[in-house]
This record gives sequence, structure tokens and C-alpha cells, in this order.
Amino acid sequence: MSLSDIVRMEATVMGMVQGVYFRQYTLQEARRLNLVGWVANQPDGAVRVVAEGNIEALNQFLEYLHKGSPASHVRDVAVNWTAAGDEFTDFRVRYL
Repeated sequence: MSLSDIVRMEATVMGMVQGVYFRQYTLQEARRLNLVGWVANQPDGAVRVVAEGNIEALNQFLEYLHKGSPASHVRDVAVNWTAAGDEFTDFRVRYL
């Protein structure tokens, strides 16, 4: 895989996504897909995700984000695609 195959997905997940282990399940799924980046709760009740990897893995990750953790209820996912920044070495839960 060349560096040009790596892209960034920035997503905001809305619904009942805090207090339902959404970040932990997201962390596990991102690591399973060999993605790098972060996930964090937002003050408005949404969850923000920034992930970098190959487009195929990111599309699988986006499918997961629409489903969420078993106890979550995802209402909507807003997504923005950009060039990868190459600033991450792993995937983490971030506390903003």
C-alpha cells in the first residue's frame, strides 16, 4: 500500500452514543481494522472520530459507526473525507 492510498475520515456520530461504551467499541474496531487516529466524546452529546487508513478499511469502519456499540442508538453520522495528515501512530480514546 502506498502513502497515496491512505486517507482521513472525520466523523461526528449523533444519537445515544455517550455512556454506552461507544468509544471503547470504536477503539476495538479501529484497531481491528489497523486504523490510526482517535475517538472522543463531545460536549453536545455527539462522538467525534478521526481515523486514517486505507479506504477499504475506512469504509468498513464507517459501517460500524452507523451501527455503534450494542447499547447505543446512532441517529446520524456526518462524514468528511480529507488527505491523511500522517500524524498518528495508533488509535486512542481522546479526552477533550
